[in-house]
Amino acid sequence: MAQSDESTLRFWGRFHGPNMGYIEEQYELYLEDATNVDPSIKELFEKHGAPEWMYQDDNMVQRDTTGTSIDDVKKLTSAMKLVDAIRRYGNLEADIYPVGRERDRQSNLVDPKNYALTEQDLKNIPAEWLWQKSPSHVRNGLDVVHELKKLYSGTITYEYDHVNSDEERQWLLEQIESGQHQLELSKEEKVQLLERLSQVEGFEHFLQKTFVGQKRFSIEGLEAMVPMLDHIVKYANQDKVENIMMGMAHRGRLSVLAHVLGKPLDAIFSEFVHSPNKELVPSEGSRGINYGWSGDVKYHFGAVKDVEGGDETTTRITMAHNPSHLEFVNPIVNGFARAAQEDRSERGTTKQDMNKAIPVLIHGDAAFIGEGIVAETLNLSNIPHYTTGGSIHIIANNLVGYTTNQQDGRSTRYASDLAKGFEIPIIHVNADDPVACVAAVKLAYDYRQKFNKDFLIDLVGYRRYGHNEMDEPRATQPTLYRNIDEHPTAATVFAEKLEEAGIVNKEEFKAIKEKTEANLREIYDNMKEDDIKPVEPEMPAVLKADLEEVETAIPLETLHALNEGLLERPEGFNQFKGLKRILKRRKNALDEGNKADWGAAEALTYASILKDGIPIRIMGQDSERGTFAHRHLVLHDSETGETYCPMHGLEEAKASFYIGNSALSEAGVLGFEYGYSIHSPETLVIWEAQFGDFANVAQVIFDQFISSARAKWNDVSNMVILLPHGYEGQGPEHSSARLERYLQLSAENNWFVANVTSTAQFFHLMRRQAALKGSEQARPLILMTPKSLLRNQRIASSAEEFANGHFETIRNQPNLKVSKKNAKRLLIGSGKVMVDIEQELEKTEEKLDWLRALRLEQIYPFPKKELEKELKQLPNLEEIVWVQEEPRNMGAWSFVSEHLRDLLKDGQTLRYVGRPDRSSPAVGDPDVHKLEQRQIVEQAINPTIGGESK
Repeated sequence: MAQSDESTLRFWGRFHGPNMGYIEEQYELYLEDATNVDPSIKELFEKHGAPEWMYQDDNMVQRDTTGTSIDDVKKLTSAMKLVDAIRRYGNLEADIYPVGRERDRQSNLVDPKNYALTEQDLKNIPAEWLWQKSPSHVRNGLDVVHELKKLYSGTITYEYDHVNSDEERQWLLEQIESGQHQLELSKEEKVQLLERLSQVEGFEHFLQKTFVGQKRFSIEGLEAMVPMLDHIVKYANQDKVENIMMGMAHRGRLSVLAHVLGKPLDAIFSEFVHSPNKELVPSEGSRGINYGWSGDVKYHFGAVKDVEGGDETTTRITMAHNPSHLEFVNPIVNGFARAAQEDRSERGTTKQDMNKAIPVLIHGDAAFIGEGIVAETLNLSNIPHYTTGGSIHIIANNLVGYTTNQQDGRSTRYASDLAKGFEIPIIHVNADDPVACVAAVKLAYDYRQKFNKDFLIDLVGYRRYGHNEMDEPRATQPTLYRNIDEHPTAATVFAEKLEEAGIVNKEEFKAIKEKTEANLREIYDNMKEDDIKPVEPEMPAVLKADLEEVETAIPLETLHALNEGLLERPEGFNQFKGLKRILKRRKNALDEGNKADWGAAEALTYASILKDGIPIRIMGQDSERGTFAHRHLVLHDSETGETYCPMHGLEEAKASFYIGNSALSEAGVLGFEYGYSIHSPETLVIWEAQFGDFANVAQVIFDQFISSARAKWNDVSNMVILLPHGYEGQGPEHSSARLERYLQLSAENNWFVANVTSTAQFFHLMRRQAALKGSEQARPLILMTPKSLLRNQRIASSAEEFANGHFETIRNQPNLKVSKKNAKRLLIGSGKVMVDIEQELEKTEEKLDWLRALRLEQIYPFPKKELEKELKQLPNLEEIVWVQEEPRNMGAWSFVSEHLRDLLKDGQTLRYVGRPDRSSPAVGDPDVHKLEQRQIVEQAINPTIGGESK
């Protein structure tokens, strides 16, 4: 290698003494194999060539290196370790706690003394050896340590060593150490930032003194969250992002609604004036509280705002409604975002643009690490069926969980530590430093846009009051709140910094605060009388129990064409032989004399809906094949493993079809699908439980969202929940889908609950559900689906049943022909048990001319009119018998019994047949199950055996 130019000579001329020998040793290793040397040393040789003292007349000369000692090498190695430790553990020394946690700051891991280094040792080491891209003013190792500590141990600090991608770690390192994300705010921008903090603080103070004792879950102590969100909106708008989807609990929600989403302040004040905003006694002309509008408290509601950009770009901000179940909104917001990112208009799978929508999730510090739904949601972040290209997470860290201290609330040092398991970069930032806070947002946003992955900001502050404003925190956190009481507000802290910098003075800051107070007072004083009187809220559309007739039948020739299309395969596709035989049976399913089982009917159902131009999304733990191997809508090439979905090749399809196996998650996945259905009401979204009872893990999603969101927030969804249900002797966890829970939640016609017993019934019901898309009458469908009946020909339907008719809420029991005039006993049941009874009736030789039976196919809304019509045709009826497989305290009995009693006439009785009250849904022994099941069927058919009259 030839001697380098003059600049190189100047560079190497800086080194002397033992350093020269070390460099020569490293250079010889470099010449043998460049991978033998440290990357930082390697870069010096590549950039500056060989040391000039190693050449004489362009020929290498070996220099005496006796001045080099092992101690010199050890000191350099120790210095490198120190620098690495600052990057990894600088957060332990960082100034990220405005109050209360000084004792937690640790410097031992980044103290030079612990590496046997003196200041002189560090001064002897050139900066470039320790920091490849150090700034020009950093000359030696001591400067490196001081400068890196400023970066990693100030009011903002970083954790990214757990990120496995070399590219991402290197990018983060360069961003942090180059200071590219550190915003150089002008004086005007700093004043604007102060004004923003003052607006937030002033708003909270005004509420505190104007509406004394009312809950609002103040943002005070975390005011910087608002300008942080402002900057996310700004960057997204500049990048022409169409949607920002936000989810947060109630801490600071009112301030975010007011300042970020632009909810009118007088509307917020009005909610405080007449809280709750419902009339307990209806006034003249009013429909009153009993009309069916439940509503919610003011700090659970969301909002929508459109932000116009300079080039006519509009970014819509959507704040999701959220109950007090804190983090359960997370997957729902991600479902919003995925729906906003996808194009569902064409045949095949959906097309996703991850930059069309950005999810922003604001967490509580205790809830983030304490609630399992967070881990479920984080796990979905990089799964193809659920990825949204990265969420920006902000932990609103107020140091206390209600009244629980951190040592009682988590096993980790930081609330954010959960994110490390998902390789999510983390920033900890002091909420009293708004400049650092908006710098954190810049880095988070840029990372998300570049790598389409999650990023987390731990915004460390405090809460000025207790968990809510009616709570006294000094009883449980006396020391912390002594510090908080003595601590100035974030706006005051920032104003003092600006005063020291000569940007504002005390009078100017006072004027800013007075202006905010005056504006708020003016808005409040100018509220019209109508604004401060109890206002009847906007009512959602009244959901009807009886829907208008929907055309769900399909011409026979169309069904044949769809069936043929579903059997087409790409050229050269190698289908598994066993499966090929199974699917071949579907070819003749619609021929005369044949019937379509559940798998065939389900495929025809989805194909017909796609033909109508309605997109479909189906997700569940084993939904591609089907838990019970009946569906087979994703086929695997037996030679290559490549997949093919028959729905994607269907020429008649006019919309997209998306199907996938979900992660082993119920709450997170169901929340995601529910959120998708809310944001994409034109799509038929289907979630399927592996076994119906597994849905109980997602009970919060059912309780707080799916069942009640229409009544609380007027959120409209027509998603379908498929819950495999039926007693086949598989034990407590694989029998019952807990039908009783959904019926207990049934009110205000909030959803449909059904348990169908024919494939044509499924066909018509699902087509009816799809047809409700986007209408005022849309609502979810809870459907008990079969297991053993999937291949049972007793529930299979002929082609004519698909081509004619509609969904029937009540069906006659097949093969039980009896004169209605002679019927004395009416048997009513739902689901598989009625098929078992059908099978038993075929065996009996006794003429049962006194028995009539009906199948209740839609349990809610209860088909009272249809049943009344049937009962009128039974003049000699003496008793109604309800039969079910489930224990008496489970299943539909407790729900239907009240409705059936209302229909009884004088002299008629109501009787229950089924298992007795149990604490567990089913027995574990298959033989005991068979015995119980046989007894139920016999009791149902024979009035002299068992049963319980009511």
